[in-house]
Amino acid sequence: MTVTTTPHPSQRPHVAALIEDRFYGTVAWALRRFAGWVPRVEPFTGYGTARRVRVMGRIVLAPATATRPSGAVDRRGFRQFLTVPVPGIRVPVAVGGVTVTVQADRGGYVDAEIDLPQDAPLPTGWQQATLDGVNAPLLVVDETTTFGVVSDIDDTTMVTAVPRLLLAAWNTFVRHTSTRRAVPGMPELYRQLAAAHPDAPFVYVSTGAWNTARVLRGFLARYGYPAGPLLLTDWGPTQTGWFRSGQEHKDSSIDRLMKDLPQVRWLLIGDDGQHDPDIYRRATERWSERVVAVAIRRLTAAQQVLAHGSTQAPDGGTAANPSAPGIPTVHGDDGGELAERLADLPGVLVEAGTS
Repeated sequence: MTVTTTPHPSQRPHVAALIEDRFYGTVAWALRRFAGWVPRVEPFTGYGTARRVRVMGRIVLAPATATRPSGAVDRRGFRQFLTVPVPGIRVPVAVGGVTVTVQADRGGYVDAEIDLPQDAPLPTGWQQATLDGVNAPLLVVDETTTFGVVSDIDDTTMVTAVPRLLLAAWNTFVRHTSTRRAVPGMPELYRQLAAAHPDAPFVYVSTGAWNTARVLRGFLARYGYPAGPLLLTDWGPTQTGWFRSGQEHKDSSIDRLMKDLPQVRWLLIGDDGQHDPDIYRRATERWSERVVAVAIRRLTAAQQVLAHGSTQAPDGGTAANPSAPGIPTVHGDDGGELAERLADLPGVLVEAGTS
């Protein structure tokens, strides 16, 4: 049994990270001393195989008597971001009868890959790990599973019109989280895919902050999307700069999925409102044998303006971003149109070998 944690950068942290760490350190000291706040685990959904799993979560401060989860669904969005991380804390992680101790990073995040004993593999399907006694869902993918779905969230499953600054800020920080709407036809498309491939993992990769994970899980469940791990990003500066690269996050998340689940071939679903066509094009170039197809939802001209201030899709639009040779790419205005296009591809909406 071995444990691998996400590596920490070795270079001196950027000034932005130092400022953020100092701020959170001061706030944490005050909350602990004067309000009696204590560390609390926010579990995320992990994934893996019967012999190797990835367990994720975050340690934040919360009132000692708190009973309401910090990510309760119907709240104004800004409240999701009122969290104070607990860096460096060591927490026990238990899965499949194995217990290890993992140290949280500077943002309070725990991200560990755990190898299980060869003679005690996990059953496939939904299992649980625990972080300091708190249950964390864990999707164990069967070694015979060969089809999976990678999906964007913003403007692919959920109408958000991001990243245009003012509208994104309104949607993210002011509106109640329960007012979010699903993109027409997309829940039905995903349920069709799940029916055709009952053992398929659905993994939702987004540039959204981990602070929104509980709310996003509630949204997906409310509209009947298949449950699956969320791969989000941190909110705030990095060790190397003021801002994070959303494209780099998605690139690395897809690469890690390809390595973690080597038997799975993926359908990549996104939209043309941001950079998904380019991200998926790069993925098909790196992993041409591991991508079944790419499906891109087209935003209308008005939606493009709301998303980024122009009537044209960024990066030249989908026509300028073809997939690698041999990887089919389909486009549609909504889930219904994408379903029609995907129905023409073998083994996507109908299980391979079924007429």
